[in-house]
Amino acid sequence: MDLILWRHAEAEDSYPDHARELTDKGQEQAKKMAKWLNHHLPENTRILVSPAVRAQQTAKPLELPYKTLESLSPGSSAQEILHAAGWTSAKDAVLIVGHQPALGVAAAIAITGKPHYWCIKKGAIWWITTRHRSEVEQAIIKAVLTPDLV
Repeated sequence: MDLILWRHAEAEDSYPDHARELTDKGQEQAKKMAKWLNHHLPENTRILVSPAVRAQQTAKPLELPYKTLESLSPGSSAQEILHAAGWTSAKDAVLIVGHQPALGVAAAIAITGKPHYWCIKKGAIWWITTRHRSEVEQAIIKAVLTPDLV
């Protein structure tokens, strides 16, 4: 399975939290990363997005269909993210657009099997894939990219 974790791009510091919109810089970050993803995502990638405005705005430049899940809202847990993705039972690629700290903890669990508080920068992606070698499932870091690197 391919699990791509995309943290929403830079957002305004305002209230209420769910309604925060991307800044101009955040909109550029989302466009850059969406362009890169559109060239690299496997066909039939499932895209799951938090209902928060900033996450919806981050996903929009992909111009691909996606599903909004309440379970990916700010304050969700890493376990909810991994469950929504189908980690490790899914066979296809899943792109999750969400929030810290849950995305970072989900990345840590996917890679090490243990929860750690890893930070995913705003607008960045962590792409983790799995494979089987000698009947052992392995997690591989396929890519870690920030918008300023694409």
